[in-house]
Parts: sequence; structure tokens; C-alpha cells
Amino acid sequence: MPQRHSKNNNDLAFFTYDERRKLGYGTQKERLGKDSIKPFDACCICLKALVDPLCCQKGHLFCKECIYESLVAQKKDIKRKLALFTAQQKQDKEEELEKKNLEREQELDAFDRQNNSAVPRQDKSLDLSRKNGFQGANSVKVTSYEEEALRTMKAFWLPSATPEAPERFQAPCTDTLCPEGNEKLKLKDLFSISFSEIPHFDKEEGADGSVPSICPSCSVTLTNTTTIVALNSCGHVLCKKCADQFVVVDKACTVCNRSCKSKNVIVLEKGGTGFAGHDEALEAKTFKHVGSGTGMGLYRPAAHT
Repeated sequence: MPQRHSKNNNDLAFFTYDERRKLGYGTQKERLGKDSIKPFDACCICLKALVDPLCCQKGHLFCKECIYESLVAQKKDIKRKLALFTAQQKQDKEEELEKKNLEREQELDAFDRQNNSAVPRQDKSLDLSRKNGFQGANSVKVTSYEEEALRTMKAFWLPSATPEAPERFQAPCTDTLCPEGNEKLKLKDLFSISFSEIPHFDKEEGADGSVPSICPSCSVTLTNTTTIVALNSCGHVLCKKCADQFVVVDKACTVCNRSCKSKNVIVLEKGGTGFAGHDEALEAKTFKHVGSGTGMGLYRPAAHT
């Protein structure tokens, strides 16, 4: 007789503690390393090391080639949407003009019948219905009631009365957007930045062969845990402490002594994965709720909190 294991029991109407633990019920904590976070000196589009870095007024960094390709692609898409919208407007005007002409013909025909007391022939009635875009299901004479029914009904079993719903295009926005922040972005809003590297640094000593960037004022190595700013007047990158202590007070760059104001200080955005933090205690937490029920029960998928 096989031995019954209480931990693998599944004939209860509720979950046992061990079953909930196996399903990951409750708050789960996991330590995230630097590979889970985008480096501060990586492009927001290609996620690689910056090449000819450019920065927008919101602090997002891009490679020059990546952001140029993105803006050009957006302009082409806007041009294509504008052409479709213009063609749609032209078609709407033509349909409106045709509709007015048809209504005028119907009014003249009704006036002619009223004055001459003439009954229209069958073929003329059918031609009128065909002008409206509807054809009778049978070859019998179509009365005014049937014309109105064919004009308003939406029956899928009548091919002639099936309503066509052409795709409608809305007026597109003509502004190019930032790929990262979705705010309006123009080419003239971008400015070049330059990172200060450690002098006489051996690249072979680095883990990935790159030279670490430092603050040119205090010589502190810049990392994701450091709040970094860039000056859009000259493009130099500093830590926020030095910028608040020297640049804002002296109103000049500490590297090139170029005059600047508080509005020229742009805080660089970093992270971008949803787990970015400014301290070393970086954790991801998920909560999974298991509801009561029969059989295996019901549960919701994990969600980040």
C-alpha cells in the first residue's frame, strides 16, 4: 500500500501551508544585481555604452545615431499618416458632394412625379436604389418602405445591405516625441555631453574594459547610486552635490568657467527597469494571493509592488 504524504495532499477544499509555499504565496524577496539595472552611461534606445552621447532637457541619454534614427523614423511615420488623413478628407468631400447631388436628383424626381402624376417604372426605381448603394434581394419592384429598410438595416445575410466600415484615420500629431519620456522632442533640444574619465587608467584592470567616469570637481566615481547632473550650456557632467555647492552658487561651470544658471542644470535619468534606487538595499518584491476553492483552487499571477 503506497504511503500517503500529507504535504502532497490535494483532496482538500483549501490549500495547505506547504502547497501555498510551493505556489509562492505571500511576499517574495529577491536580491537584484547591477545586471538588472541599466547603467547611467547607457543609451536609452540600444541599452549599450554611449557613442557621441546626446541628452534631452529631461535628462535622458541617447547615442547620436540612435536618436537621429528615431526622430527620422517618427517624421516619416507622421508624413505617412498625414497623407492618409488628407486622402480621407478628400474622399469625404467627394462623398458629401455626391450625396448632395443624389438628394437633389431625388427631390427633382419627386417634384416631377407630383406634378405629372406619373408612377416611376420598375427599372428606374431599381436604378435609384442602386445609386444609394443598395440592391434588392429579389427582382421585384422596390417600394419606398423597402428602400428605407435596405438603407437602414444591417443584416449580414444580405450582401447588398452589409454595412462597410472603412478604417478611419485621426489627425496625427506632428510633434516628434522622446523615445524614453514621451514628451515633445526636437533636434535643437538635444545637447552634447562629455564624461570626465580617470586619468592614466588601465582599461585592462576594469571588469568590462571601460574607463570609469568621475566628477571633475570632487573626483568621485559616478555610479547608479550617485545623483548626476549635466550642464546644457557646456555639456560637462558633475555630481549633484558639487553642482549645488559650486555651479548654482558661483553661476559658472567648475571645469570651463562658462557662465550658467540654475535652469541649465539637468538631472540625468538612470535605471529604467522599474527597480532603480539610490541606495544599496535594492530588492524586488512580489505578492501572490491564493484564493480558497475546490480542487487546485484559484490564484492571481504575481505583480510587482
